[in-house]
Amino acid sequence: MKKLKNQLLIAAILTFGVVASTSSPGADQMTTFTARSGSKMRLEGTSNIHDWQVESPFIGGMLEAGPNFPTAPDQAVTPGKVEAKADVFIQVRSLKSIEKDGRPYSDAMDTIMNEEKLKAKEYPRIIYHLTDLVLKETPKSKDAPYVFDTKGELALAGVTNKISMTVNVTPLGDADKKIKISGTTSVKMTDFKIEPPAPKIALGFIKTGDDVKVIFDWMLAPKKAAAGAK
Repeated sequence: MKKLKNQLLIAAILTFGVVASTSSPGADQMTTFTARSGSKMRLEGTSNIHDWQVESPFIGGMLEAGPNFPTAPDQAVTPGKVEAKADVFIQVRSLKSIEKDGRPYSDAMDTIMNEEKLKAKEYPRIIYHLTDLVLKETPKSKDAPYVFDTKGELALAGVTNKISMTVNVTPLGDADKKIKISGTTSVKMTDFKIEPPAPKIALGFIKTGDDVKVIFDWMLAPKKAAAGAK
C-alpha cells in the first residue's frame, strides 16, 4: 500500500510539472529586449496660428516577449495573442519644439509645454505600460512589417489612461538583431487634464487644438548576457 501511495505521489508530481511547463512560457522561452539609440517620438498638433511639432530622440525601457514574437526577418509566427510585457518611458524635458525642417523652434514653447503643462518637475517621465499584444497580420512581402494590435496604459502629467493602437514590428536582420517598433495614435490633452496652451501674443491669443498626434519609432535589441553568466 505504501509503495502504491508513493507511486501515485510521484505520478501526481510529474503530471503537475508537465502542466506547469506547458501552460505558459517559461523564463527561458522569453526574449528580453532593451532600448537602443535611433529611437524617436514626435508629437504633432494645431493652433490658430500654425501647426506645431515637438520631438524627443530618446525612448527608454524594455520589452519581454514570448516565442511567437518575431525576432528575425521572415520568421514564421502564428497570428494571435503573444505573451509579452513592456515598460516604456520618455523624459519630459527631452521634448523640444522644432520647425518642420528640424531646426529648434521656441524655448518659450518648450518651457510652457514641459514645465507648465506636462509638470516635468513632479512627473519627469511619460510612461507607457503594455498590457495586451496580439499579432494581427504577418508580412505580405519581404520588407513588410508584422502588424500587432496593442492595449496599454499611458501615464502623462500624473494622469493614466488606457489606450489602444496598432504597431508595426520590423526585425532589421543586422548583427545586433535589432527590431524597430513603429506606431501612430492620437490623444486629447484634456483627457489627461491638460488645458491646451493659449499664450498671449501682441495680436491676441494663440489657441492650441486639443488633439495631438503621436508618432514613434522605438529601436530595441536583445539584452546582452552579463559577463561571466552561464
